[in-house]
Formats: sequence, structure tokens, C-alpha cells
Amino acid sequence: MTKTTRRILLDLVLIGLGCALYAFGLVTVNIENHLAEGGITGITLLIRYWWHLDPAYSTIILNIPLIFIGYKYLGKRALAYTIYGTGMLSGWLWIWQRLPVGLNIHHDLFIAGVLAGLFGGIGSGLIYRVGGTTGGSDVIARILEKQTGIPMGKTLLAFDVLVLTLSLTYLNLELMMYTLLASYVFSRIVDFTLEGAYAAKGVLVVSDQAEPIAAAIMDQLERGVTYLNAEGGFARDPKRVVYAVVAPTEIAAVKRIIEGLDAKAFVTILDVHEALGEGFTYKKKPRRLFLS
Repeated sequence: MTKTTRRILLDLVLIGLGCALYAFGLVTVNIENHLAEGGITGITLLIRYWWHLDPAYSTIILNIPLIFIGYKYLGKRALAYTIYGTGMLSGWLWIWQRLPVGLNIHHDLFIAGVLAGLFGGIGSGLIYRVGGTTGGSDVIARILEKQTGIPMGKTLLAFDVLVLTLSLTYLNLELMMYTLLASYVFSRIVDFTLEGAYAAKGVLVVSDQAEPIAAAIMDQLERGVTYLNAEGGFARDPKRVVYAVVAPTEIAAVKRIIEGLDAKAFVTILDVHEALGEGFTYKKKPRRLFLS
């Protein structure tokens, strides 16, 4: 089995697992506690309320034309993953509605809102992490972005607002507030799932003492550094910029090093979500008792 084949199989397993978690939350939390949802999934809940059609079937019905429309806008792998994800989501929705499983949380809508966001966020995060989708509003947003230049984020937000507004036809304001709580938790969990528990800081230092600062960081913190060539915007003089990726707990030590060598250095500290490649792969160093 080739490396590519193994990767595709792993992607399919994660998409299937993500769909199972997402569908479980939708059936046992959202539907059971009368919470809405955004996107195409939210429309399937509206159809369920208005015409009593099983979301397992309406998911397929709504996505088939979208997949055909988006055929020329999606790459082969993205199209295959979208079709697979749509089928898996529909299948798991069908299964969870017929298995004797449930969560007894009817007494607390706050817990329901948090759990709805948790299951949906983890499930969707796993799907997005490997480049998969479950079709729906993602396809619509991608088409509009390529045809009109409207960013996907704006289209997805507008679509969610529209669907949630329509959901007020069967939800009261209290349930809508808990739905918004679920949406917030969902977005945060998706971000965390995509980024993982990765924690690092990027440090950019513009200083005339670039080499001593870089040497001190490598010697005292055992972190690699990179020099970037830059030019001052006002005086047009050449500058050397030091770039390093360190642990959050090492930021104070980095500041002390810089201040001790050049108190006037310009320092920018950035959040780093991922660093890959030789010399940049961020690995947590053994904890040291003292950092000088």
C-alpha cells in the first residue's frame, strides 16, 4: 500500500468519524432539545418541522443539485470527499435516529447548547482537517467566491443568519439564544480541532544587535533562529531581523535577553498555530527550572 493510499484511507476514516459525531450531536442534542442549526443542516431541520421529512433524506436531496452545480468548481479530490462526506452524514443521521441512544439533558438547555457545539465542532473539525466537507453551504460559498469574489466567510455568515432567522418560525427567543451559544462553542471547537493543542510564539526582533541576540537565544533557550533581510522604511538602511519560534513560557526569558542586549530593539510577538519543516518544527523542550 502506497503512502498516498494510506493517507486517503486515513482521510476517509476521519471524515466518517467526524460525520458520526456531528450527526450524533444533531440527533441527540439539537433535535431532542429543539435547537436550530445554521447552513444546509439548519434547512433540513426546518423541512423536518414544516413537512416532517427525515433529515437523513433531506440532506441528500438538498446536496445532490449543489454537488452537480459545484462540479466544475471543485477539484477531483474535493468533489470525491464532498460526495463521501454527504453520504456519510446522511447515513449516520439515519442510524442515530433509529438506535436507542440519547442524552437526558432536557432539564438544562445551557448544557444542551454547549454539547451541541461540542459534538458539532469536533465532528466538523475532523472533517475540515483533512480537507473534507459535507457539502451544503460550503459549496455555495465556494461558487460565489469564484464567480463574484465575495469571501467564503461572508457568504457562510450571511447564509447562517438567514437560516437561523427562518428558524424563529418554530423556535422561541430563549431557544434561539441557546442555539447561538451552540454556534459560538461550535466555532471555537472547530478552531481548536484544526489547530490542535499546539502552542507556540513567534518572535520578530529588529535590532542593530541582531547577531548577539540570536546567539543568546540559541545558547540560553536552545531554540533555532533565522535571519531575515529587511530595509528601514524611513532611513532606507539595511536591517537584519531575527525570527525565532519559542514556547509561551519562554517569552519572558526572550524579552530579558533582548532588553539586556538592546533596550531599543523593536520586538513583535506573534501567535504560531503550526510550524513545519526542518529547522522550524516546533517541539516542546524539556522543562528547565531556571531560564537566565
